[in-house]
Amino acid sequence: MKKTVVALRTIPALLIPLGMSMGMGQAQAAGFNLLEQNASGLGNAYAGSAAIGDNASTIYFNPAGMTLLPETNFSAGFNAIKPTFKFTDKGSTDPLALTGGASRPATGGSGGDAGKVAAVPNIYLSHQLSPKWWVGLGIGVPFGLTTEYDEGWVGRYHSEKFAIETINVNPSVAYKVNDQLSFGVGVNWLHIDADYRLATPVGYHPALGPLDMSTRVKMKGDAWGWNAGLLYQITPSTRLGVSYRSQIKVTADGDTKLRNRNIPAGIPAPNINWDAEATIKLPDTAIVSLVHDLNSRWQLLADVSWTGWSSIPRLTIENSGPGAKDSGLELKFKDAWRVAFGANYHYNEQWTFKGGVAWDQSPVRDKNYRPTALPDSDRYWVSLGAQYRPSKNATWDIGYTHLFLKNTDMNNNTDVGARGLTRGTYKNSGDILGVQFSYRF
Repeated sequence: MKKTVVALRTIPALLIPLGMSMGMGQAQAAGFNLLEQNASGLGNAYAGSAAIGDNASTIYFNPAGMTLLPETNFSAGFNAIKPTFKFTDKGSTDPLALTGGASRPATGGSGGDAGKVAAVPNIYLSHQLSPKWWVGLGIGVPFGLTTEYDEGWVGRYHSEKFAIETINVNPSVAYKVNDQLSFGVGVNWLHIDADYRLATPVGYHPALGPLDMSTRVKMKGDAWGWNAGLLYQITPSTRLGVSYRSQIKVTADGDTKLRNRNIPAGIPAPNINWDAEATIKLPDTAIVSLVHDLNSRWQLLADVSWTGWSSIPRLTIENSGPGAKDSGLELKFKDAWRVAFGANYHYNEQWTFKGGVAWDQSPVRDKNYRPTALPDSDRYWVSLGAQYRPSKNATWDIGYTHLFLKNTDMNNNTDVGARGLTRGTYKNSGDILGVQFSYRF
């Protein structure tokens, strides 16, 4: 049996970097952050996000925008997001730990569609204290979503399921210096909950094939950050918005559990439980936006944003317990840019129609560092939306976006010994539908 099965004591060395559980759910902004913090901006591809200030959701994009909202304003909504990730194998190989150092084609299927539907809710409230001061509170989901492959696919040693949930609570204050200039600041409390599942190779049986353990990591953590912005009315028809959201350094803890998947009776396969901890610096973001009223009917919007993804060059998990070893994953994320343009057409007092396009750059450096839990690439947004005012104080928004992504190459060979080579092509796309209700009291 020693010739056909790798001893279970090798499991710690074969564990893939479970630190990836800290933030690799596929989101519909490039990387794993979520722009979908309202539905009113979805129809414009979020162009002008830091300058528009037309409802209380400005608290997230630029808290200075509250100074455009008299009295008390409420806004709530959600976005339903459906990504599609379909993998075609083009030469994946099993881990070298299973093959004695030889290259052997990977066993398993294509994984099906790894993209899953997710709902991203949000709620905001702003209140004018005086002619100069505003306060507000925003609650949303800035990072998340899920990828899930069919069990036993060729890339199972990299990832089978990743699910991440976050919640961000963002109290804010804004000050109006004069009719041209306003400032806003906020603090952010972020909670993260991650669930990551994969297969861990144990050995190879000549009759049964690869023998695997099922590995699951569950972690939770929270941390604090801040955001700030300014709003400047350049002319009566043109407004500039600038905003910044800080890095958030999260330390999460939980456990790592290994359980027998297909190891037959007679071969020892004990359950393994470790304590786990990981730290990650979620990226900072800066936005510069313009809104220009071309005339009484047409409004033009533009946006340039930057995200500091280089804060995540590597993810590391620290395991503690009998036989535990730390693991790591080289990601080498690069900083990324996003450019968006949009327009609003005010048809009448009740109806406004929206449109927008955007180019969104991925932080993934190249195919060799593209994780199976995040088969990400640059994407193009094409967005449409409408706003309906049933009364003077009430507003309904609906928006739709389709994301165009070119076929994405995968050649993840960052640890062929423990995980094997996952090589192939992804066919990706995405659809987002959002609805929002806003009311002024």
